[in-house]
Parts: sequence; structure tokens; C-alpha cells
Amino acid sequence: MEKALVTGGAGFIGSHVVDALIDKGLEVVVVDDLSSGSINNVNGQEIDLYNEDITNSDLWRIFRKHKPDYVFHLAAQINVRESIKDPIEDARTNILGSLNVLKCSAEFGVKKFVFSSTGGAIYGEASKLPTSERQKADPESPYGISKQTTEKHLWFYKKNKGLDSVALRYGNVYGPRQNSKGEAGVISIFANNILCGKDSRINGDGEQTRDYVYVKDVADANLLAMELSGVYNVGTGIETSVNEVFRKIIDLSENNAFSSHEPAIKGEVKRSCLDSRKLVGKGWKTQYNLDRGLKETIDYFRSE
Repeated sequence: MEKALVTGGAGFIGSHVVDALIDKGLEVVVVDDLSSGSINNVNGQEIDLYNEDITNSDLWRIFRKHKPDYVFHLAAQINVRESIKDPIEDARTNILGSLNVLKCSAEFGVKKFVFSSTGGAIYGEASKLPTSERQKADPESPYGISKQTTEKHLWFYKKNKGLDSVALRYGNVYGPRQNSKGEAGVISIFANNILCGKDSRINGDGEQTRDYVYVKDVADANLLAMELSGVYNVGTGIETSVNEVFRKIIDLSENNAFSSHEPAIKGEVKRSCLDSRKLVGKGWKTQYNLDRGLKETIDYFRSE
């Protein structure tokens, strides 16, 4: 049985990747410091779960014990706004932590390193939408910079250490298990607020757009990445404004709610939309349109 190690495997996206890997028949090891993830997200089947920070030098002991065939690196500081407030902490986790995972992967002969990067933040204010992988990376936030930096280290490790890798540049991922208590993940925040009868705050005029991609489609992209190399966008190719998302959740939930507008956040792009035809050409396709994904997400938060 092949073995996969998933960093951030108790988190929102990571836990769905764990589910998909187990369904595929792999043995799974999870490394997560549980700072934002939850043990409740972890698949109920028997897995090895290590409460460990990816920057810890003892990470290599986990690699030495399990010797994974594949590594899915999702552990990260994910909040653009937090990266702007504290670039050093963002770099500690997203650059130094990633280097630690890369070093262990190369040392213990990992077949494939699958990195969760960002399409929403790495291109900056792109000159062409939907944006393809050919667009020059021009991030405007420390979060996007840290993801670009790690992608460059993937290239270094492949050239100098023989570690094969894939970088998946996600759009704005949403779905069940997303944390609705923080500032990242506007859909989960809106869904929770609307179901609880709370008002929501929208930064700026709300006309900023994002490419919202459902988490199960993202998990499918991670499985496909086991057979790929290089850089791939993971998105729908459809722009949706924050205001439209808010209205859709109200309609689908059949609840009444209100929003107020706050000042725009510096470092956040106005428009983002990804061209994923390169990944589609390898066999990936989205199973969920926005309405279907929102309905499942709303049902999840209603049950919670």
C-alpha cells in the first residue's frame, strides 16, 4: 500500500484531500499543529495524526518512521490580511516551514511533492482574465510572495535534489469544514452569519471578484497531481463578486440578512479569475457549479 503524508491534514482543504486519498486506497499520515485545523475534521478511519509544527526540526523523525511515497503540503498561514499585518510570521510558516517539509521529502526519497499554492494572490492585478499559468507572477501581499517563493524552491529541489513536484494554484476555495470564525473564507463567514441572523461586513464596495472553486473539486485536483509535474491553476474560470455571493447565500438559505461596507483592504486584488484549461487537458473538471457548492456548504453550516 502506497503512503501519503499530508501537512495541514486536519484543516479545511487538507481534510478533504485526506478523505480522497483514503478513498483511493492510500495509507495516510497527517501532520497538523491544530492551530486552525480541528481533529474533528480528520477521517474517522485509523490514520496516524501528529500534532506538530512544520517548522519543527523534529519533523524528519516522522518522515523517517513512515517514509511516505507522496507528500501533500497544505499547512500554511492562509490569511492575506494577517500576512500584511505580520509578514515575518507569514514567512516563518509559509517559507521556512515549507523548506523544512521539502528538505525532509528530498532526504527520504518522496516520489511526488504536491504543493498547495495560490492563484488568487500570486498573479496580483493580472492584465488578462481568466489568468493562465503563462501570466507572470506579481503578488501584492506577503502571503502571495511566500507562495511564489516556495514555488521557486520547488524548482531548486527538483533541479538539485531530484524531487519531483507539482504546484497547484487555487482560486478561492470554499465548502464544508471551512472556518467561519476568522477573516479568510468569505463564503463560510457569510453562510454562518446569515443562518444565525447576523449582519455581515463587506470590505470595499463588494464588487471585487474572485474565482470560487469547491473544495471537493480541489481534492480531485490533488489526486490527479500525483501523476503530473509543473504548475497548474485550479479554478472555474468564472468571476463572481462578493456582493453576488452574499445575495446567492441569502436566496439559497431562504434567510433574511443585511450587510455593511467597511474600508477596502490594502494588498487585496480587485479581480481574480483563473484559466484552468491546462489542468482540464490532463483530465480534471469541476463537478460543482457555484449554486450546487453553495447549497452543500449552507447545508453543512445549518447542520453544525
